[in-house]
Amino acid sequence: MALIDEIQEQPEVAARLLAEAGPEVAALAATIKSADPSHVVIAARGTSDHAAIYAQYALGVMAGVYAGLATPSVHSLYGRAPDYSRALVIGISQSGASPDVVGVIRAAREQGALTLAITNTTGSDMAEAAAYHIALRAGPENAVAATKTYTATLLVLAMIAAELSDTDASADLAALPGALGKVLDLDDEAARIAADMSQLNRCVILGRGYHYATAREWSLKLKELSYTLADPYSSADFIHGPLALIEAGFPTFCVAPTGAAEADMKAVIERLGGELGARLLIVSDSTALRDQGTWSLALPASVPEWLMPIVSIVPGQLHARHVTMAKGGAPEQPRSIRKVTLPN
Repeated sequence: MALIDEIQEQPEVAARLLAEAGPEVAALAATIKSADPSHVVIAARGTSDHAAIYAQYALGVMAGVYAGLATPSVHSLYGRAPDYSRALVIGISQSGASPDVVGVIRAAREQGALTLAITNTTGSDMAEAAAYHIALRAGPENAVAATKTYTATLLVLAMIAAELSDTDASADLAALPGALGKVLDLDDEAARIAADMSQLNRCVILGRGYHYATAREWSLKLKELSYTLADPYSSADFIHGPLALIEAGFPTFCVAPTGAAEADMKAVIERLGGELGARLLIVSDSTALRDQGTWSLALPASVPEWLMPIVSIVPGQLHARHVTMAKGGAPEQPRSIRKVTLPN
């Protein structure tokens, strides 16, 4: 199956998850509430690590739960296991086979921690290592660049956050497959924008809050498919030094949906496009913000901020694929990488 086919499957995958996974997510949330862990630790690598960043915001904002990222190399390189005994420890891996992430889950379970695996592979090492497992139900993902398993992971994490917060998010969640279908219609526009970027070799991608995860994931897609040196930043960090990178014409991509981070992103966009003369690609549901870009991709206005990362990464996936082809590359066959990585 080609990469574009897997990108286009995302509305179907979301609909299937919402139809099938609700009862097990609700049961899991009840177990978590009963166990009352003091905090959450999330172990992941690559694309899954970006889903973990989203989870930090979703759990923190929606449920008031502190979530931190694990350091798997503490286990795999240094042979030590931090104290996880009072935590909920979540492992995220589409394959369920990332060895050092599996190691975190095994160590946590041995310590008596509540453990959860989120994978696309039932029966994988991680699914077997954890006390609880939620399958992504995304079907086989053959492309090296993860797409549908990423948005499926975000959706599972959003469902968990909603259950833990006792928020009735059913209507907003149910609308996600339609919103995903709508952004897939941006493919032609993404191709037109990418045609201007056949010489793209470096760029900066900005987001803040929930949307920092999207900046990170879009950056990874550009790196692994088109070999573009794409640096992702929180806009809050970007102004503390990296802003010096920007000169007239520098390509800068901004993930700027409406919501809590909107005012900050607006101020950064105005400075980048005005005083500094950057060439801006704006991904937003705000017409006013999009109008400030050299290029823009429109997000649906109906998606609440906490769910927008599930939708806003799709234009990035489409764009990265088209940039790859505009540069003469093959999105199905990126060099030097494969689906499951070894520990480092």
